[in-house]
Amino acid sequence: MQENGRPGRDRFADVSRGAARHGRTAARLTRVAAVRTGRTLRRAANSKGAGESGLGRLIELHGINTAGDALITVALANTLFFSVPVGEARGRVALYLLITMAPFAVMAPVIGPLLDRVRHGRRWAIAGTMLARAFLAWVLAGAVSGEGLSMYPAAFGCLVASKAYGVTRSATVPRLLPTGDSLVAANARISLAGIVSGTAGAAVGAALSAIGAEWSLRVAFLVFATGMVLALRLPARVDSTVGETRTTISLDDTGPIPRSDSVGVVVIAALRANAVLRAFSGFLTMFLAFLLREHPVGGLAATVALGLVVGAAGVGNAVGTTIGSRLRTRAPEAVIVVVLAVVTVAAVAGAFFYGVATILVVAFAAGSGQSLGKLSLDAIVQREVPEATRTSAFARSETLLQLGWVLGGGLGIALPLDGRLGLGIAAAGLVVTLVITLRAARLRRRTRGRLRADPSPPR
Repeated sequence: MQENGRPGRDRFADVSRGAARHGRTAARLTRVAAVRTGRTLRRAANSKGAGESGLGRLIELHGINTAGDALITVALANTLFFSVPVGEARGRVALYLLITMAPFAVMAPVIGPLLDRVRHGRRWAIAGTMLARAFLAWVLAGAVSGEGLSMYPAAFGCLVASKAYGVTRSATVPRLLPTGDSLVAANARISLAGIVSGTAGAAVGAALSAIGAEWSLRVAFLVFATGMVLALRLPARVDSTVGETRTTISLDDTGPIPRSDSVGVVVIAALRANAVLRAFSGFLTMFLAFLLREHPVGGLAATVALGLVVGAAGVGNAVGTTIGSRLRTRAPEAVIVVVLAVVTVAAVAGAFFYGVATILVVAFAAGSGQSLGKLSLDAIVQREVPEATRTSAFARSETLLQLGWVLGGGLGIALPLDGRLGLGIAAAGLVVTLVITLRAARLRRRTRGRLRADPSPPR
């Protein structure tokens, strides 16, 4: 009996040794990636006066945040999307959107005003978003291994906490600007740190997926726990509200003259264009994920095609951020119009000439357009909104942009999986937005011309 049982025990021992070997390899890759990414971020984060102003700490914190979000995203993608057939995956993701993003679409307009009430404790608010995601990542680790329904509310909590972090972080940046630096340049540095750390986090998550999605989530727990500590170490002036007042994203009913507590027509036009760009990014994320898996293009395997699209979007994001940091505050309205036009042309080309090349062009244009448009919006807010209301304006505008991504993602999951049809509908929405943006710019030029001709105030 013992001899008969020996082969089974030997096989069990081989499996155990193999799992342990994979675990050690994943741990070593995780440690190496974390150390190298941390050193790169620290050197870049504290340069050009950012170390003295405190911006360097926020850059490092954002890197930690993006890496943690990437680990959770990879784990959920592996659980909901790659590990099941296409038809079942679409149903799972649709359920995920229904349970997570639909409630978030209702809650998103509330996040900005709610965070306005905790302006005296922004460090604690950011630390709270980190603590919440650390706890929820651990819950998700148990849920994905047992395929429990608790995965969906936990994922919803991670989504809300992540967006709350984004809102609070945007409101914090103006307090930490180095002397002589612009807000758009500071946000470009933060975005670049997010790209680097997010890429590293996604790579680590993919390596850990060889063992199981739960391991990526357990590492995310450690990452967010570290982020909580870093958040509490931000400079104390982050919590200061000296000179701040609240603002609204609205206009006076009597015309294009903003109320004393509004952000003005220029910011509204830039925000509307950016919301559409963000919605287009969310649409592409969901739509192409299913389209390329169910209908491979160019003879490429689904995973290869998706990898190329993600890579093109990532490169575009980095290129847009780099261009934005070099442009600084030069003609941001014109930059937004050009970006919107380029993305629109790319979408139209993708609809008419659907193929591998055009899909990659669309993904690159969407990635660069989203980042460059957001940096231009930051420059406009810095120029047009008084310092007393700037922080509140950032909080509310970031909430609206996140809501745009949610609505675009919902459209992507709802449309039929036809490449030309989906990109055609998206292109039509972009064309309408471009026309509205151009008309608003023309109206502003005429208004400024009349004001220069007759500077006397109306009686």
